[in-house]
Amino acid sequence: MREDFPMLKKDIIYFDNGATTLKPNVLIESLKDYYENYSANAHRGDYDISLKVDEMYENTRKIIKNFINAKKESEIIFTSGATDSLNKIIFGYFKNILKENDEVLLTKAEHASNILPWFELKDELKLNINYIPLNEDYEVTLENVKKSITKNTKVISIAHISNVVGDIRPIKEIIEYAHKNNILVIIDGAQSVPHIKVDVQDLDIDFLAFSAHKMCGPTGVGVLYGKEELLNNIKPLIYGGGMNASFDYDGIRIYKELPYLLEAGTPNIADVIAFGKVVEYINNIGMDIIEKTEQELKKYAIEKLEQNENLIIYNKNSKSGIITLNYKEVFAQDLAIYLNKYNICVRAGNHCAKILKDELKVKNTCRISMYFYNTKEEIDKLVNVLNNKNIKDEII
Repeated sequence: MREDFPMLKKDIIYFDNGATTLKPNVLIESLKDYYENYSANAHRGDYDISLKVDEMYENTRKIIKNFINAKKESEIIFTSGATDSLNKIIFGYFKNILKENDEVLLTKAEHASNILPWFELKDELKLNINYIPLNEDYEVTLENVKKSITKNTKVISIAHISNVVGDIRPIKEIIEYAHKNNILVIIDGAQSVPHIKVDVQDLDIDFLAFSAHKMCGPTGVGVLYGKEELLNNIKPLIYGGGMNASFDYDGIRIYKELPYLLEAGTPNIADVIAFGKVVEYINNIGMDIIEKTEQELKKYAIEKLEQNENLIIYNKNSKSGIITLNYKEVFAQDLAIYLNKYNICVRAGNHCAKILKDELKVKNTCRISMYFYNTKEEIDKLVNVLNNKNIKDEII
């Protein structure tokens, strides 16, 4: 499918898909179509092009509902991204049900978007935050989840796939055990929904957050999924046009039902519509094919990279397309800059998982994150560049 991605015609090797993915022609063409042919507002007009916008916008909601197998379209809320979705869940729902000394379980491998909101709520409500320990491969296990739960645990908030170590957590088993103990579970799906099949009904997920831009979609669009009975108890964080049915001078107001209750203001219309086209594109490829391709690329890359005794690989055994490594005696950012000389794009730093250093015993790493359009030939080029005997001299 590489011919569908204009950026791949550039002289680059793109291994930073964990940060954002490249965009296919179907996205670009959809955006162009909207702005050229029916650029009207959504849910506000009674003329043809506005009605077309409504139809296209709501069709994306239907596509996403089917993509993650939600029960109802009203369980799909469009946001600006996974960060926005998590904030809406944490401050719109859990702020209103948690009490002093209630416990929230996280891991030290979580992204900032799944930690900082909890820190804020902890200070406000005087909650307890504890961390599920990781095993020797920096992975979350059901056994460690069970050991971490206490009588005060009310919510577990974890990524389905961590964005640094790339471990695929046993979410179904964790949720099943949590529900037996009356614990709700939030899933950060930013790194899982684009890469593996996520069925919210099969997994029995309470809340799920993910972003469009990490799955070939546009930036500025995300999804908040929640079970209807939970979403009905969520309090909007933003009020205004589009989410109200009526209001009067004396403060009497009537708000709309889901999903519009949580989508105040003019939405990101063009990008939501384009996101629907991208998900159809992904469906045509097949999530099983995407997952299999990434696993094959990961296995191939590890076999090659392991032969370089100067490389420290932190997650050889994880099943996702993420490889986290360092070059001995070379600062992670310096390695990334060195790779950039050869037009190889990787991520260096703490990857927004700033307390994972407690587990890895190192603050910064280089992350190679792959997607279905990457190739073994690109991996070979990466390996050859990392095998350069003069790498330290070039960096200096």
